[in-house]
Amino acid sequence: MGNGHDRLEEVRERFARSEFHSAFLGLRLDRVAEGQVDVSLALEPRHLNLVGTLHGGMIATLADTATGLAYRTVLEPGTSHVTSSLTVAPGRTGTVIARGGVIKRGRRFGYAEADVVDGDGTLLARATATFTIMSERAQ
Repeated sequence: MGNGHDRLEEVRERFARSEFHSAFLGLRLDRVAEGQVDVSLALEPRHLNLVGTLHGGMIATLADTATGLAYRTVLEPGTSHVTSSLTVAPGRTGTVIARGGVIKRGRRFGYAEADVVDGDGTLLARATATFTIMSERAQ
C-alpha cells in the first residue's frame, strides 16, 4: 500500500469480499476514514440470544470488526495485525452500529475502542481491543 487512501480502499474491498461479515452475519460497512470505521447490523431473530436480546457474541463480533478495520486503516505497509484482547459488555435489540476508532498506534502493539450503539444513539456496549502488529504474510 502506497498511502492512506490505498489502505482505506483495501479495507472497503476486503469487507466487500468477506462472506462471513456481509452474507453470513449481515454486517454493513457504513464509513471508513483514517483510524475510524462504522459497521452496522439490522438485527434479525438469528442475532438474538435465548432471552431475546442481542447475543453477546454478536456485540463482540461488531466491536472486533469495527476496531480491527479501524486499525487496519493506519497500518504501515508490509504489516498486519491480530486482535490479542477484546472486552465487551451486554446490549439490547434493535439496529446497532459499532463505531471503532484507533486510540494508540505503535510498531508492535496498538489499541482501539468501539462504541456499540442502537438506532437512537443509546450506548449498548463499549469495547476495548489491543492488537499485535507483525509482518504481513504473502497471500
